[in-house]
Amino acid sequence: MTAEKKKERCSWCLKFDDYVKYHDEEWGVPVHNDQIHFEFLILEGAQAGLSWSTILKKREGYRKVFANFDPTKVSKFTDKKLEKILLDPSIVRNRLKVFAAVNNAKRFLEIQKEFGSFDNYIWSFVDNKPIQNKRKSLKDVPATTKESDALSKDLIKRGFKFVGSTVIYAHMQACGLVNDHVESCFRYQELTS
Repeated sequence: MTAEKKKERCSWCLKFDDYVKYHDEEWGVPVHNDQIHFEFLILEGAQAGLSWSTILKKREGYRKVFANFDPTKVSKFTDKKLEKILLDPSIVRNRLKVFAAVNNAKRFLEIQKEFGSFDNYIWSFVDNKPIQNKRKSLKDVPATTKESDALSKDLIKRGFKFVGSTVIYAHMQACGLVNDHVESCFRYQELTS
């Protein structure tokens, strides 16, 4: 067995190689790039009611149909273009979620205009530094927190869709606003130092 396989990891990521790679290289790493934030807003919204592994397997399809997650381009998608996207099996073809992406792109651009960047906006909900949790096991990880509740409430007030507190907490975990790697995971130490 290789040293790579012997590394202690969060148990949720052990289903397939791309999941392990995502866990090891992306999940929980602080994001300060608006395009990546927009990507995760679309992907986390698409995940609502589904598994992350399903979305991860379709990530390239999302990149292709949603202009590599460029919020300016997505904000200009017409209903006709969205109808065409709904025919593409490389994404989850949920009409409400696909149409919400355009709405959310427009709201995203409004936040960029107001705050200078989406990054400035979202990080203000965690005092501009990652929350370092100390989780012993996956059962210690909540579905929502007071921070995700506040962020979700504000996004909804601003007109976003598919941004409930559970979806937003998943976004916060993915984009490193919180460190929810379990303490025994090799990534926990890497992301706290």
